[in-house]
Amino acid sequence: MRGTTGGLDLPARRSYRRGMCRSIKTLRPPYTEPVTEQDIQAAALQYVRKIAGMRAPSTANAAAFAAAVQQVAAATETLLAGITVRPAPRRTVDATG
Repeated sequence: MRGTTGGLDLPARRSYRRGMCRSIKTLRPPYTEPVTEQDIQAAALQYVRKIAGMRAPSTANAAAFAAAVQQVAAATETLLAGITVRPAPRRTVDATG
């Protein structure tokens, strides 16, 4: 069974319905301070660890693991650079209160 999310064809699994891995934090305003390269690398590493199902790769898988982390980090930078964040709505104060 497959579901569609935002134009992407994703497997409809329980893991998607339960939410995102809690170790990966949101990296866009207004949910975080300015994002650093270290924040992006840490998020990419956590993502690759989750997908690969391993904390650290074996020697045989080290190159593929490192390449995946770099590709996810690059994709994250592209995504963050392309996101438009709407400013918070302005509050108006009326004369009565």
